[in-house]
Amino acid sequence: MRHRLLQMLTATAGLVLLGLAHPAHADAIDGDWCRADGKRMSIRGPQIVTPGGIQTSGDYSRHFFSYVIPTGEAGAGATVSIQLLGEYLAHARQGSADAPVQEWRRCQPGVS
Repeated sequence: MRHRLLQMLTATAGLVLLGLAHPAHADAIDGDWCRADGKRMSIRGPQIVTPGGIQTSGDYSRHFFSYVIPTGEAGAGATVSIQLLGEYLAHARQGSADAPVQEWRRCQPGVS
């Protein structure tokens, strides 16, 4: 009987721990991002250096960033939304939610 009780307690503890487990997420969207066409951007908290080289601010959360394209850049006034998908991959959309996805990858060391 005592062995059975110990088994039940162990199983219950295992289920509780399993319920508390969360999938691993990428650390944060902060950092230097590169696109295959050579464009780059840099996100540091609510600050961004846009692909056009202009520093501005936007709405920041750990895995998401959005900003309004500043005057002087192509698409000025449109909103860009960037979603972190993994440690090395982010998808961005300019304008509406059905706009084409732009794939961004963490820049290689030495590239910013």
